[in-house]
Amino acid sequence: MEVWFVKALWSLCLVGFCSLIGYILNAVWMKPERLREKLRKQGIKGPPPSSFLSGNAAEMTKIKSEALNMKQVKDHGEIAAHDYTSALFPYFEHWRKQYGLVYMYSTGRTQHLYVNHPDLVKEIGQVISFDLGKPLHLAKTLNPLLGKGVLVSNGHVWSHQRKIVSAEFFMDKVKGMVGLMLESGLALIEKWEKRVVESKGGIAEIKVDEDLRDFSADVISRACFGSSYSQGKDIFSKIRVLEKMLSEKGFLHKGATFRNFPTKSNRDVWKLEREIESLILKTVKEREEKTLGNPSLEKDLLQMILEGAMSDKLSRKASNRFIVDNCKNIYFAGHETTAVAAAWCLMLLGLYPEWQDRVRREVFQVCRGGVPDNDALRKLKTVEMVIQETLRLYPPGAFISRETLKDTKLGDLIVPKGIRLWTLIPTLHRDPDVWGPDANEFNPSRFENGISEACKYPQTYVPFGAGPRLCLGRNFALAELKVLLSLMVSKFSFSISPKYQHCPKFVMIVEPKYGVDLIVKKI
Repeated sequence: MEVWFVKALWSLCLVGFCSLIGYILNAVWMKPERLREKLRKQGIKGPPPSSFLSGNAAEMTKIKSEALNMKQVKDHGEIAAHDYTSALFPYFEHWRKQYGLVYMYSTGRTQHLYVNHPDLVKEIGQVISFDLGKPLHLAKTLNPLLGKGVLVSNGHVWSHQRKIVSAEFFMDKVKGMVGLMLESGLALIEKWEKRVVESKGGIAEIKVDEDLRDFSADVISRACFGSSYSQGKDIFSKIRVLEKMLSEKGFLHKGATFRNFPTKSNRDVWKLEREIESLILKTVKEREEKTLGNPSLEKDLLQMILEGAMSDKLSRKASNRFIVDNCKNIYFAGHETTAVAAAWCLMLLGLYPEWQDRVRREVFQVCRGGVPDNDALRKLKTVEMVIQETLRLYPPGAFISRETLKDTKLGDLIVPKGIRLWTLIPTLHRDPDVWGPDANEFNPSRFENGISEACKYPQTYVPFGAGPRLCLGRNFALAELKVLLSLMVSKFSFSISPKYQHCPKFVMIVEPKYGVDLIVKKI
């Protein structure tokens, strides 16, 4: 009896071990290989995985290291060299030259599809079903920063959140926010005027980045949360720190396998996450108390998020999670991206004084005293051209990222479930076949007759993303940039400081690594 029991036990162990080995082989080799084979049969090529455990990850690291060494030898800091993709994403550029505008690669057991062909980019934008969503690993990796908010959620959860948030950014709503944008902008102008007056010779050297972040944060706070930047300052600063911490972990292609391990790095992230949640819930509590005392209070985005959580009849814990996650999404998206876009705008206007002069002439012609109103914003065509060209060369978001949650048809291509799609926006915006031989040059005139006439394929201009996942705050951001640039050029002339180092850096968004330094003079 004992011998039989031991044999049975050994047999069970052997079966369990074999099952485990089979599961591992299927997960790390057979399943990924089946996905690759489905793509190969449709003519898709790409670098072969150098390891069945890590895919092309080691090759990506090697290519990036070689590009970094090249950068140290060759000057990539030249301001006129607006093409930074080979420095920030060298593996994508390396493979694009080998395999074309559509190719596959892998990281570990995850299969990726690089898609920069205009026709397929258009197809991605036209998928309105829930079959194509945000990459699932991004939601897990960026959970401390974005939770399950509108930027990373999928399916009906995303649809519900989008319905709540998008209503606050309709054009008629944005028009009502221009006054708030002006208040924040004039406060920044006053700050710079004081610095210029106090400086020697009436000329000040200003690193603009923090001031632009304060401006953007103040606008989003007033417009969406009914408070000033001073009240939300801790939230914004902690979100920025958390953004940098997660970027250093490498969120694009690295999984979230070890996100639950209590390493020092993870503990720091969790601590910051709890602090941000506490600050947001404090803001929510203050709003709820304010609403009780004044039920006729005009609705803003925070109020709509609160009502959205109530309408779902969620538990208090789930309700708080819904509110905190979506507030974090708005704080992040509405603050960082606009501030960085404004910094690139000012850098380019400082670098190209002829365009600065053209913008200034238009502002004085259209805006009374250089201060725009709703009617004037609509007429600022040159300002809009400059913003569009800035967003072409320096889009804050570097990627359109998707994952096939079911088998998805894109043109003639059937993309199997579980493939992550990446469209590299800066490369798409610099394709000479689409934008002409001056694709790497700053030329706002290309937008003189609108986006449809600026390039061969209008669907390749995607600074705000594409399709149903188009940035909800697009109208808001464009109005904010118009207000800021109009005020700046009407009050100051500025040029690039000799201290400025042109070094775009990818930290979830593409931002100036060393900031933007300007020489500013009051007009």
